[in-house]
Amino acid sequence: MQRNLYITFLFLILLSTGFSQVNGNSVQMKIKGSVKGRETGVPISGVEVSTNAGEYTVTNAFGEFTIDVRLGDELVFTSSEFETVRHTITSNEDVDVLVEGYVGSNRKARKSSLSKESIPEHQTYLDSAELYKKTDIEKSIDFIAQSISGLGKRGNKKELAQSLTLLGEVYLYHRQYDLAIDNLKDANEANKTVKASLLLGEAYLQNNEFDAARTTLLPLLKIKQLEPYQKTELYQFLGDTFQGLKQLDAAIAYYEEGLKVAKKNQITPKMTDLTSKIADAYANENRTLEAEGFYGNSLELARQQAPQRAIQEKEKVADFYNKKNRYDEEIQLRKKTLSELKEISSPVVDNNNLIGEADTITSQRINYKIANAYIAQDKYEEALPYLERSIVEADSEDDLVVQKDATRKLSEIYKYKGDYSKALESYQDYVALVDTLYIRKEQEISRAARFNREVAAKQSRITGLEQERELSQSKYDLALTEQQLIQESNKRQKWIIYSLIFGIILTALAAFFFYRSNQQQKLANNLLALKSLRSQMNPHFIFNALNSVNNYIAKSDERSANRYLSEFSTLMRSVLENSEEDFIPLSKELELLELYVKLEHSRFPDKFDYQIVSGDHLDIESYQIPPMLLQPYIENAIWHGLRYKKEKGFLKIRLKQQSKGTLEITISDNGIGRKKSAELKTKHQRNQKSKGMGNIAKRIAILNDMYKNRIAIHISDLNADGTGTQVTFTLKKK
Repeated sequence: MQRNLYITFLFLILLSTGFSQVNGNSVQMKIKGSVKGRETGVPISGVEVSTNAGEYTVTNAFGEFTIDVRLGDELVFTSSEFETVRHTITSNEDVDVLVEGYVGSNRKARKSSLSKESIPEHQTYLDSAELYKKTDIEKSIDFIAQSISGLGKRGNKKELAQSLTLLGEVYLYHRQYDLAIDNLKDANEANKTVKASLLLGEAYLQNNEFDAARTTLLPLLKIKQLEPYQKTELYQFLGDTFQGLKQLDAAIAYYEEGLKVAKKNQITPKMTDLTSKIADAYANENRTLEAEGFYGNSLELARQQAPQRAIQEKEKVADFYNKKNRYDEEIQLRKKTLSELKEISSPVVDNNNLIGEADTITSQRINYKIANAYIAQDKYEEALPYLERSIVEADSEDDLVVQKDATRKLSEIYKYKGDYSKALESYQDYVALVDTLYIRKEQEISRAARFNREVAAKQSRITGLEQERELSQSKYDLALTEQQLIQESNKRQKWIIYSLIFGIILTALAAFFFYRSNQQQKLANNLLALKSLRSQMNPHFIFNALNSVNNYIAKSDERSANRYLSEFSTLMRSVLENSEEDFIPLSKELELLELYVKLEHSRFPDKFDYQIVSGDHLDIESYQIPPMLLQPYIENAIWHGLRYKKEKGFLKIRLKQQSKGTLEITISDNGIGRKKSAELKTKHQRNQKSKGMGNIAKRIAILNDMYKNRIAIHISDLNADGTGTQVTFTLKKK
């Protein structure tokens, strides 16, 4: 009940806070943000942050700031260390500005002065995931999962979207297009961004879902604040989309728009890519002259870039010549590529700017293509050395695909020349390579299946993390909805709600004090009951002890009487000292019990012997027990079990470690048993009632209620014939 009242109270406080923010149609709010270098992530201090409404502040040593704004305000970030940056406020989310090209004269000093806490943990996980994105997909996904898990219940949609966007990018790089699409869609639902939308459009492209790509990418054309590189990518993806839809005129138009943006902003790599794609589009329309012109331009642009990019473009143009049966030009261009390839050390990837079609340009493949061009012209002698070199190089590089194809072509050439023995030998090599390649493909399929299972398992984990956060996200959305409803209310409705809040607060306070009073009263009653029960020493024991003293005096055995009275007084003093305590150390309780059993044994030395057994490795000092809890059970064992036994009996008290943190205390006797004792009591009409057992039951019930079931008692017959009794106590440390 108390918990529900607190929740209601907090909910209404949220409502009232929403009312207090209403001010016409413009809501002033405080937003937080940071300014950092994009490349290094180093926070930038001393940046002037101002709005067009006159608000002003500067960033602190951690690059953070707080400023009052309204929706639609423009933030201006000014510093001598970078060009002025502007940002328009569209929501109440934090504003994180990443400045390109920032180095700073005191960069090392900044890094050393910052503590580890100045770098957000969420961003650290994303940076680690980015590091392993291309080399280890499992590590990358694990770091992203940790970034999502670390968000907790805050429901920060912006950070969630960052994690999901990077996850989609990882899947996209590793050709898991369906997973990439699902995560990028979730990222846009959490917080729609241009980056996520571009990646989603690219994922649809790679998955050949051209209609979905068009639907995703076309709305981005309306965004005026696209960065030049993003705008270039958008036009490129739209061109790819319409080329996939066989609308080549529209594809060329978008490529040309992208080329204009790339030229204006001197984005050289994109200039080469887009020029090459325009040539591809013209080639697909069999407009050879236009295609050849743009291929020439793309070759010229590629020469201004890294040698790897130039080789990629030459191979692409050579493929164009091959399709047009211009074999001499193809061979000439590929020979140039072959000589240039030997001069560079790093591999060249021919991906045609599409992640899903990545392939490596190697000398064995180029030699194979040159040989094919010669074969197409029936120049078998010229083709032979290139095929042989291709086979040797492919064998050394373990490139079975090229080695297989080149060996088959070699067999065909020998067949055309009439050299059937070499043709047969080459064909047998080809068959062996096919078998080897088949086995390797099976292994690759097996590895791919295992890889897909592992990725699916990790994706399931991330999906589970997202589902765990749905509740906090729903609460956040509910708060926003309630805020909008409050803004539409009038002053009279506000006063009504304030009155309700005041009444609920009073009710909650009254309920709280009433609940606390009940708890305190219950505690006081329990303490009073325990004190009363502890003060009730068993009258049987006191009465019998005094009779024993009187018996010793009557026998003129003053020495025994004095000894018994001294030990009895020691026991009584200890009992009275412990009467105010709920629990005492178990070692102290054992001392009292040993003294008590000793007194009883001195009274009935011919009736029983006793033994107290404790384990060697038992840590008795770490346990506590209610004072005089065991005494009534020991007294029952002596007076109702052992005293009526004809032969001499035995009482055993044993302490044993039951489990970690739990101790078992066993009181066993070989007396007449509970049933026989009850018959004797009825026979001799022993009407007086022992209060010891009843007090013990009440004390245990109260203590378990206060201390959460620390003590348990079980009483059973020791033997099958009903003789003997065993009492087992289970005692927990806390």
